[in-house]
Amino acid sequence: MHLRFDSAPAFHGEDSDEALLERVQRASFGYFWDGAHPHSGLARDRSGRTADPNNDLVSISGSGFAFMAIIVALERGWIKRRDALARFDAMVSTLEQATHYQGVYPHFINGRDGSTVPFSRLDDGGDLVETSLLFQGLLCVRQYLASQHAGSFDLRARIDRVWRAVNWSAHIKPGTNALYWHHSPKHEWARNVPIRGWNEALITYVLAAASPDYAIEPRIYHEGFAGNGAFANGREYYGVTLPLGPDYGGPLFFAHYSFCGLDPRGLKDRYADYWEQNCNHTRINYLHSVEKTHSNDCWGLTASHAPKGYAVSSPVSDMGLIAPTAALSSLPYTPYESMRALRHFMTLPQSRMAGRFGFVDAFAPARNWYARTYLAINQGPIVAMIENHRSGLLWELFMSAPEIRDGLRKLGFVSPHVSQV
Repeated sequence: MHLRFDSAPAFHGEDSDEALLERVQRASFGYFWDGAHPHSGLARDRSGRTADPNNDLVSISGSGFAFMAIIVALERGWIKRRDALARFDAMVSTLEQATHYQGVYPHFINGRDGSTVPFSRLDDGGDLVETSLLFQGLLCVRQYLASQHAGSFDLRARIDRVWRAVNWSAHIKPGTNALYWHHSPKHEWARNVPIRGWNEALITYVLAAASPDYAIEPRIYHEGFAGNGAFANGREYYGVTLPLGPDYGGPLFFAHYSFCGLDPRGLKDRYADYWEQNCNHTRINYLHSVEKTHSNDCWGLTASHAPKGYAVSSPVSDMGLIAPTAALSSLPYTPYESMRALRHFMTLPQSRMAGRFGFVDAFAPARNWYARTYLAINQGPIVAMIENHRSGLLWELFMSAPEIRDGLRKLGFVSPHVSQV
């Protein structure tokens, strides 16, 4: 089932913005098409600049981004409908057969047999945030297929079954009013990570409130994630007010992962305007890099590969690493600055900066270091967020799901997508 993807042509400095964005998206999409696990079609956790890894490690969150990337490719005519449907079928089949924990998937699975691959000693069971990012993509597929009215009822019904099987309430640790990231049949709550404070997991609470069969009560969101407003910030950094979150905003994936499907435009609750939150967070990240490097073009701090392994970069933990996904996935928030970054990345040595799936995961300009790898969770938002900037496609699909609208309404959100009753 390993269908070849016609690799994107080389970048040219004279290309229009639209032409460049198309090529970046197509190249990054290749990670999820040519670079997918050969048996399941799900997303490998990571891959090399020139070759696939010799393992069966599949990322559950990365597979959520894969579903979104395939929608974009189908809508833009890069692949044929029959091929997309065949890939969706293989991916969903693997998920139906994979080991899960009351519907909650682990961080990693084996792409050949669906068994759990422990992330760490205590993290060998359900991972609720990874599962959330998976279902963000799956619900987009369900909604996209429903809009096509052509021979996909069975696939949509299968997606519905795995979606309805997730027992979100089972991840409320007894005696608490918060969702917890992990639960293990063997170690139970030993990992002990509550999902609270501003981070990448707003999508988890929205989906948990939206569940048709296992929905959480609104107080779990307000007391757990928001801490009744304790995640507020309100201070200025580089002259920009940050509504929520840690000082200087944290890594940029906070503004990306939940918002590949969840539309922040006009999304508000009692705590924040989420468009303002993401735009200001991104602006602070950009201004930090400008001040540190004296460059208007080379910026973007988030989580990525680094010379000594995986690292999380932010203005308060700046290791000199630039991850292309940070600026490129911020295109909806900082269109001018993100395009300047894209054109700057093209001026770097392409033999080291780019490979078969577009720009490599990260680089360190001062050390002349370039990753030789890609990460699913960084490639996926490039495709999704550029598409949201160009057409709003994934935002419209995700927000069209009636359960999502009901969940947002229940938690007290307002949005142009959500009618108030």
